[in-house]
Amino acid sequence: MTMRFPLLLAPLALAACAQPAPDPSPSGTPTERVGPVAAPRDEPGGGQMRGNAVEPAATAALEERYLGRWVGVEGMYLNVTRREAGGVTLDMQWDLDHRGTFDGSVTAEGLRFLRNGIAETAVPGNGDATGLKWLAGKKDCLIVRPGEGYCRP
Repeated sequence: MTMRFPLLLAPLALAACAQPAPDPSPSGTPTERVGPVAAPRDEPGGGQMRGNAVEPAATAALEERYLGRWVGVEGMYLNVTRREAGGVTLDMQWDLDHRGTFDGSVTAEGLRFLRNGIAETAVPGNGDATGLKWLAGKKDCLIVRPGEGYCRP
């Protein structure tokens, strides 16, 4: 009986070790920066996902999910359009003072784009996950970071 007790605790100990470390930055903004944004690879495979890259057939279906207008708070917005050369274009106002247009790509995680030299990813979620009370309760949203999110109108 005494041999089973340590065996029962082993999975709990491993699960505790697998939790992400808390963010040490004082602002709550993640300090980790991601490398340059890469466009999806054009490889054979019938639209299967491989790692972070999304195959062409799957890319078209994912792009359709993201295309169109997304609305934030206080006049913020995100318009996603398809580029002729592949990928997407993000036209956005992300705070009261900043607006811009960025080339992006569709990945398994969401929309990746480079904004002011920082690689960002807009991931699918809901209004509650944005941390913005005016988007709470919305079901179809994109979240760039806490406090920056856009939902379908």
